[in-house]
Amino acid sequence: EQVREAELMDDPGLPEADHLHALEALATINAVSRTAIQITAAAASLLPRNDPGPVQVVDLACGGGDVTLACGRRLARSLPTHEVVMTGVDMSRRGLGRAAARITAAHEQLAGLPLRFAFVARDLIASGCPPCDVAISSLFFHHLDDGPAIRVLQSMAASCRRGFVVSDLIRSRLGLVMAVLGTSLLSGSRVARVDGPLSVRAARTPAEYRRLLDAAGLTSATIRRTWPERVLITWQREAPA
Repeated sequence: EQVREAELMDDPGLPEADHLHALEALATINAVSRTAIQITAAAASLLPRNDPGPVQVVDLACGGGDVTLACGRRLARSLPTHEVVMTGVDMSRRGLGRAAARITAAHEQLAGLPLRFAFVARDLIASGCPPCDVAISSLFFHHLDDGPAIRVLQSMAASCRRGFVVSDLIRSRLGLVMAVLGTSLLSGSRVARVDGPLSVRAARTPAEYRRLLDAAGLTSATIRRTWPERVLITWQREAPA
């Protein structure tokens, strides 16, 4: 049964040191889960390679920017004739500050790539997805009840010229075990150890993701199970006849 409880990371009173430690824990978990690799492959499949113009990609609820950075770097390398403009969007200014610092620290790795980054504070529930070619999102939708989730999905479909890619957790016994073990073994963050299992309990099953997409009118979206107990949702805008 789906149970959604407030996570420690969502508490505005969470001490900054604990928040930043949890963001680093999440970055480690994302790296082990190959999240950026999976998202980038799906996002690249939505983009035409014969159009030399800039590619606008928005990362919704980007958190500390680890997925934003990794996806931007991979997209720029796979699309060398395009300029890739990555925009990370999040409500947390603390998270956005960490994301900007992450990009600065990776300056040497990014040298020579046709790649730019920007980070914007935005309430996605109230304001929706900004215009872009492709939107990506990781570990965001399990925070949302069905009504807000449907509205965000609809705003993504309305704003994305090519399509969007969503990666999120699957609610399952295996997922819960992996969350407990993963947050214990990969991080010393107290916040991550508490929030990891809460996130799995708040997530959806593949069938529930399907119903959510259908309710948003996105019946053509595909859902694929990926390791470790995640879904990868891809929606592509149909080309004009």
